Order: sequence, then structure tokens, then C-alpha cells
Amino acid sequence: MDLTTELGIIEGYYGAPWSWEDRARHVDVLGPAGYRFFLHAPKADGFLRRRWREDHPARQRDALARFSDHCRGQGVRFGLGLSPFELYRNFDAEARATLAVKLAWLDAIGIDDLGILFDDMRGDLPNLAATQADILHFVADHSRASRIIVCPTYYTDDPVLDRFFGPRPENYLEDLGRALDPAIAVFWTGEEVCSAEYRPGHLARVTQQLGRKPFLWDNYPVNDGPRMSRRLHLRAMTGRPASMGAHLTAHAVNPALQPTLSLIPALTLADSYRQGDDYSYGQAFEAAATAVLGSDLAQRVRGHLGLLQDSGLDQLDPAAIQRLKARYSELDHPAAREIFGFLEGRYAITPEMMQEA
Repeated sequence: MDLTTELGIIEGYYGAPWSWEDRARHVDVLGPAGYRFFLHAPKADGFLRRRWREDHPARQRDALARFSDHCRGQGVRFGLGLSPFELYRNFDAEARATLAVKLAWLDAIGIDDLGILFDDMRGDLPNLAATQADILHFVADHSRASRIIVCPTYYTDDPVLDRFFGPRPENYLEDLGRALDPAIAVFWTGEEVCSAEYRPGHLARVTQQLGRKPFLWDNYPVNDGPRMSRRLHLRAMTGRPASMGAHLTAHAVNPALQPTLSLIPALTLADSYRQGDDYSYGQAFEAAATAVLGSDLAQRVRGHLGLLQDSGLDQLDPAAIQRLKARYSELDHPAAREIFGFLEGRYAITPEMMQEA
């Protein structure tokens, strides 16, 4: 089966950002597997979030421009995710002028895709959908990006958003969909923030609400929460049947804090779409892990899946952690170093880290 669904990476996690070398490797490995875009939006980049009105320092700007060139050289679209923090509270003339300057700066970097991300902000405000649509149309008029994607404040059915960011306005998705230009895509994470599965019926309902097919923001294998960062998400993709592709604009994967290990589930998603009903997640893991890790390390990781992904640091006793550290400290491979760092607690995410981003 051909890979007809557009796949990509959205670097949208909390925590320490990857290196530029890690990002380039993702493009180099996943591009040939069928991934066609990379959206750079790490929560730790303050110049894309709370400090969005400021320009990146010259060194970061140059790195972004080089990575943009690298993506395009591999046939992969490059994009940036801008979170104009609570801009919709007062989108006056001064705010519009500031936003226009930022959009010109982003154009100078060289972007194909532009994400305007309203996630993780207060949403219990009057006329939220109308104001956000106004911002998006302003962006479309002032950006040279060929594709614009918005992340709504309420990007899932999950009531956890209402608890943290205020009750969602009635008919928010329907109002946003009606107000938005049909050319603007809309992110959606599913029935939950981190959805275990996607069904065509659910996606069809969301399509009706938004007036367009959702642009899926898939929060697996991301592990950037205080609890999730205590586990490694390594297993192959499940609950994502190839049939769902007909109900999507595109499918974006939010990767884990461990860049090399993230390649394994990402590769299996391409297998799932290509193989359709013939997809076997166990065999897909074997193939992807071997491609990323080599056969020996792949077998070692496979034997420890239950400990690393299911038990995690909170259920492993200190002696077991020490034994695992000894097994991976002896190996000279970036994935082994990521596992060792995980076992040492280097990837831990705290609530404070999320609140400050």
C-alpha cells in the first residue's frame, strides 16, 4: 500500500530541546521513510512563546536557517510553530504591528509551514473563536508560508483542558471552523490529549465540527509530562489504522525527549499506513528497532520494554535501575546513552518547567 497520508514531525514537547544534529538525523532517517514535514516548536524556545515579540539571538537564527536549508535539501517541508502568548486578549493596532514584524522575521528564516499555536493558554474568554480567526487571517495576509495551521485552545475532547484553562466556550470548534478561511488547517489531538487510538467515526465528527479534516497532532511517543517522563515510549504505533488517513489533512508525530529512540515508533507509523490490514506492530517494532539501533542493541531493548515503558522509574527498585544502567553504560550508541540518561533521571519534567514555558 502506498503512503498517501502526509506524515511529519512536530517538535512540540516540554523539556530540554534536541540538538541540531538530532533534528537533522530525524530528517535524514524519516524523510526516506515518507515523512514530508518538520515543524519546529519546542516549548523551551521562549522566543516562539512568552518572548515571541523578541527576535532570536543571531546564533539561533542562523541555526534555524541552516536547518531550514537541510530540510528542503531532503525534500522535507520546514516550519515553525509560533505561540503568540495570549495575543487574543488584546489584538489592537500595536499588537498587529508587532505580529507583522515577527512574521517578516519568520519569513526571512525560510519557512514552508507556519503553526499558530493557542494551546496551553486561558480560553474562557468572550468571542474567543472570532478573535483567533481574526488573528489567523491577519497572519495569512502577512506571511509567505504556503501552509498555515492553527492549534485551537481546546484541541481535544479531553476535559483536562477545561480544568486547567477554563471551561471551553459553547460551540467553540464549530464557531472557529465557520470563521476560519478553509485554507487554514486545524490541529487536533483526538479524544484525549494523549489518545490511545483514533477511529474514523471520531475523526469524521471532528471534520463536521471544524468544516475541514483535522491536522492530527499525535502525542505518541512524546513523554514530556511529570509522570510520562518517568517512562520511555518505545513500542510500535497501535490504534492508528491506515483507514484513518482518509479523514486527515496530515498526521504529525510529537516525539519523545529522547531523539534517537523516537525514531523507532515514528518509523512504525509509516509501516502502519503502508501495510494497512497487514500491519503487525510486533514485527514493525523489530524492523524499526533494528534499523535504528542495530540488531544486538535492538534485541536488548526489546527484552527490556516492559521495564522501560511499562514499569518506568517509579516502579523499578534501585537495584534494578543499577543493573540496567550497567547494561547500557557499556555501549557506545546514542540510543544507549539516552536510555542511560533516562535511568539517571536526566529527562525528568517538573510541573514548574511546564508552567514557565
